[in-house]
Amino acid sequence: MQPDTLLKELQLRSLEADTRRQFLRSCTTGLGGLFFGAQSANAAIGQPVHLPDNPLNALHPHFNPKVKRVIYLHMIGAPSQLELFDYKPDLEKLDGKPCPQEFLEGKRFAFIQGTPNMMGPQAKFSQHGNSGAWISERLPHLAKHADDLCFIKTMQTDQFNHGPAQLMVHSGQSRIGHPSIGSWVTWGMGTENSDLPGFMVLLSGGRLPRVGKALWSSGYLPSVYQGVQCRSVGDPVLNVSNPAGNSREIRRTALDSLKRLNEQTHAEFGDPETLTRIAQYEMAYRMQTAVPEVMSIEDEPQSVHEMYGTEPGKESFANNCLLARRLAEKGVRYIQLFDWGWDSHGASKGEALNEGFLDKCQQVDKPISALLSDLKQRGLLDDTLVVWSGEFGRTPMRENRGGKEMVLKGRDHNPGAFTLWMAGAGVKPGYSYGETDAIGYGPALNPVHLRDFHATLLHLLGFDYKKLHYPFQGLEQKLTGVNPAKVIKDILA
Repeated sequence: MQPDTLLKELQLRSLEADTRRQFLRSCTTGLGGLFFGAQSANAAIGQPVHLPDNPLNALHPHFNPKVKRVIYLHMIGAPSQLELFDYKPDLEKLDGKPCPQEFLEGKRFAFIQGTPNMMGPQAKFSQHGNSGAWISERLPHLAKHADDLCFIKTMQTDQFNHGPAQLMVHSGQSRIGHPSIGSWVTWGMGTENSDLPGFMVLLSGGRLPRVGKALWSSGYLPSVYQGVQCRSVGDPVLNVSNPAGNSREIRRTALDSLKRLNEQTHAEFGDPETLTRIAQYEMAYRMQTAVPEVMSIEDEPQSVHEMYGTEPGKESFANNCLLARRLAEKGVRYIQLFDWGWDSHGASKGEALNEGFLDKCQQVDKPISALLSDLKQRGLLDDTLVVWSGEFGRTPMRENRGGKEMVLKGRDHNPGAFTLWMAGAGVKPGYSYGETDAIGYGPALNPVHLRDFHATLLHLLGFDYKKLHYPFQGLEQKLTGVNPAKVIKDILA
C-alpha cells in the first residue's frame, strides 16, 4: 500500500472512531462562541435574550408597555353575541321567518341544512353607563361595568369548528404545534416573580377544551414557556408536593447533588440547555412553597368570598376568578381561564339558549364583575388587561338538524362576527369598535380579524408584532402568522 493511501486510510478510520459526544467535548469553546454570537445577534434585532441560568428573568420589551400582565377569560363553546352584547332589533322583526337565500349561498355551517328560520334575540337588552353600551339582562352584574369595557363587535376568524377555532384564538394558527399567546408573552417578557411560572392556566366547567393542553403549549419555543395547569382538587400543580417519606430537606440535598452533576456536564459540553434545566429544577423547588400559598383562597375575608360567590375546595369559575386576582398580585405574567359549556346549539337543555345558556351566564356574571371591581380597587387594573371572548360567534338563524328545526332554541357557529371585550390597561373604557349588519351576521363597519387582535395585544404589551419572531421550519414564525395584520389604534387609550 502506498504511503499516501495508508495515510488516507488512517484518517478515515480516525474519523469513523469519533463520536458526536467526542466532537462536542473537543469543540466546546467553538459552540459556546456560536451560541453567544447568536444571542448577541438576537439582542441587536430586539429579540428576547434571557440569562442562561434564568430563562424567565424579566425583560424589557421593544418599547414601554401599557400592560404588565393579562387575564384572559375564554368561554369555551362560543357564547352567542346576539343574546349578550350585539343588540339587533331588526332581527327581532324577522323572528320565525325563512332566512333569505343570499345569507346562505356559499356559506358553510357546522349543522344547518336547507333553509332555516331567523330567530330574534332571546334576551332583553338595555343601555348602561355613560357610554350607553347595550348589554342584555343575562349579565346584570357585568352591566354595572359598562363604562370600563372596550368592545370589539366585529371579530372574525377563519375557522367554524371548535378545536381549530380555539387554536386560532390562542396561537394564531388552526393547527396544533404553535405557541400560545401566553408562551409568546413569557418568552418575550419573562416574569416578575421567580417563585411562580410566568404563564398559569385555570379550568372550570368540568371538561378540558376540545384540543386540550395544545391551547397553552409552548410549541416550538422552549418548554419552560408553556402554561402550567392548576387543579382544584389535590395538589394545585401536579407533583408540587414531595413524595411520601421525602422531606423538603431531602429534596434540597437531592437537588444540590443533581445541580453539581449538571454543572459538571455543562463544564464538559457547554450546552446552555443544561443551565436552563438547573433553573427549572430550582423553580420547581421554590414552587413547592409559593404555589400552595397563592392557590389557597381560604384565607380571603368572607366579604371577598361573598363578592365573587366562591366555594373553597370546589372547581368553579368563581374560584378561578379570585385565583386570577391572587396570581396577578403575585406578578404572574399571563393568566388564562377556560370555562367549558357555552356551545348553544339547542340539541339538549344544557345547550339551549333558554335553558343551559342561562345557567352559564349566572355562573360567570357575578365572578367577572367581582374580578373587575377587585382589580380596580387594588390599583391592579391600571397595568392589567382583562380579555373576554369565545372562539367564534353564533348565527342569526335558528339551528336545524337535517333540515328540521330543533325543539329547543339554539344557534349554529358563525365565524363571520363575534364580540370580544377588554378592560383595564391600555384600552379605551366605555368604547365600542366595529358594527355588524342589521342582523348581526357579519361586519358592516371595521372588521377585525384575530390577527389584528393579536397584533394589538402584543402592542399593548410593548412589542412590535412584526419583530417578535422565532426561527422554525425555515420561517421567522410570528403569533400573527404570515398574513397581513394591523394594530387597532382606535381602541388604544
